Parts: sequence; structure tokens; C-alpha cells
Amino acid sequence: MAGDARAFWLASPGEGEIRPEQVPFPRRDEVLVRTLHSGVSRGTETLVFRGGVPASQWAAMRAPYQEGDFPAPVKYGYLNVGVVEQGPEALTGRTVFCLYPHQTRYVVPATAVTAVPEGVPAARAVLAGTVETAVNALWDAAPRIGDRIAVVGGGMVGCSVAAILASFPGTRVQLVDAEPARAGVAAALGVGFASPEDAEGGCDLVIHASATAAGLTRSLELLAPEGTVIELSWYGDHQVSVPLGEFFHSRRLTVRSSQVGGIAPGRGRTYADRLALALRLLENPAFDALITGHCDFEDLPTVMPRLADGSLPALCHLVNYPGRAHP
Repeated sequence: MAGDARAFWLASPGEGEIRPEQVPFPRRDEVLVRTLHSGVSRGTETLVFRGGVPASQWAAMRAPYQEGDFPAPVKYGYLNVGVVEQGPEALTGRTVFCLYPHQTRYVVPATAVTAVPEGVPAARAVLAGTVETAVNALWDAAPRIGDRIAVVGGGMVGCSVAAILASFPGTRVQLVDAEPARAGVAAALGVGFASPEDAEGGCDLVIHASATAAGLTRSLELLAPEGTVIELSWYGDHQVSVPLGEFFHSRRLTVRSSQVGGIAPGRGRTYADRLALALRLLENPAFDALITGHCDFEDLPTVMPRLADGSLPALCHLVNYPGRAHP
């Protein structure tokens, strides 16, 4: 064994704990990574923490290096940035991103890590998995120059979509959220902001990421005739009502799903291509606005319940590991 490690586990719904782990020596085609930072993706991870993953989706919702099974006990997470301590010469000493849970050290195949570009700070790089989801959504949405676009839901995914759209030429981009504090995030990203009541209509495209029925309804209301909603929300075990009467048919509206588990046909891109692109996009310092809190790894058992019940508001919550100073 290469040594001991510690990992955050969901022991039972609503209760987390730090557990010891044994880390093996890496084989020739593997890397040993010491974690610098991980990120809590507040939407998905708090859903898992509450035990809200429906049984029909247990297989689909498995993270790449998850241990255990839903609802619990389970080791879950997928935003991890660390330093390669042992491995192929080209990776040794490099800062890398991996879809790994919250754990101090771990061994994975060398192909499972992606080198972080020099221009991307390690703390910001934890956003790579979320930005990858946003890239996939925009590949599905295929926005055009001059489009009028709303992003409904200012969570991690919605803000990542808005940040990328901010650079599209000629577009009108508005982040729509019920929380007034998101206005500051929108300004940092370089897009407009509105409450659901005040959002501009006549949209060619709406990206929905609020995970609420009210948000999906408002997304449909904001569309121009022939417009499209790209649905990114994951509702877990909640039933959602969609207003398919009224104007839905007369305006010939479309609702399309987008999920990071698949790449739009005809793209000719691999999953590695998509993640590498997400990391390059993170050279933009505007993404720092998405990291809205931090804690030490040892504090996760007390922090996760507060993230889950909303008493600790956050977009991405950054977890700092032993020996790593707060950014």
C-alpha cells in the first residue's frame, strides 16, 4: 500500500463522516494523486446527501469513482484537483483534474486525469466538471449569432452556461434567478440579470437549470414562437408539472433535454476533448465568481448538512485539503 488516506462518506441520508482509506501503490499505467481542492456541486451532491436519488436512476447517477450504493453508505463526488505524486513522467508533479470524490489521496488510471493548464489556478479548476456540463449543453443548444437567450436558474450549471455565452457575438444574454444576490454574479460574468417576473421575453433560446417546475414554466413563457428550452435540471424523485396547454402548441415550442453523459451526435468529439475544452475556458478569471465559500476537508461532515438545507448558501463550495492554504 502507498499509505493511508481519508475520504468523506455519506453514512446515511443526511449524515456524513470521514473514513480511513487504504491507497495502493500505483501500477505502471496509474497515478497517485494528492488532493489540493475538491468542490461540492451543490445541486447534485446535496440531492445525494438527502437521499433523493430515485431507485430507477441509481445506475445512471453513479459517479465514475463512486464506492457504495445509493442511498447510503456511499462515497460520492466528482470535482477533484490534485498533484500527481507518482506516475508517468509526463504527469508527475503536474496539477490535474479528476472526477473523483472527496478524498485526501487516491490512485486512478493515468487516462482518468486531465492536466490543468498553466493559466488556471488549482482552486478554479474544480469547476471543470460543471463547465464541461455547460459546454455539452451549448453543443446541444447550438446558439446562433444574434440570438436572444435567457438562462433560468443561477446555480453552478446555469452560471457556467451564462459565462460561456457572454463571449458569443451579438447575443442578448440574461441570467434569470429569484435570488437578488445573483445579480452580482451575473455582473462578474458579463451578462444581464433579471428576476423571473422582470425577465425579457421573445427569446430564441432558454437554458433551464433551476430544477423547479416554476422555472420551467417561466422558461416556456419567455420563448418567442418556434423557440426552444434546453432542459438541464435534474429533479431527482420530484414530479414536475409542465404547461403544455395554453400557448405551447400555438407557438410551436420545443423542450429538449441535455445531459452530460452523452455528446450530441455528429460532433466528432470525445469526452476527453470536452473536458480539455472546459479546462481551457477556465482561464477566464470571471469563473471565480462561482466559488462562493470554502471549508477544510475535516469540516465536511458539518458543512454538508448546511449546504443541503440551504442555511449555508453557495454555488460551488471549495474544500481545502491538509497543507493547502485557502485561495
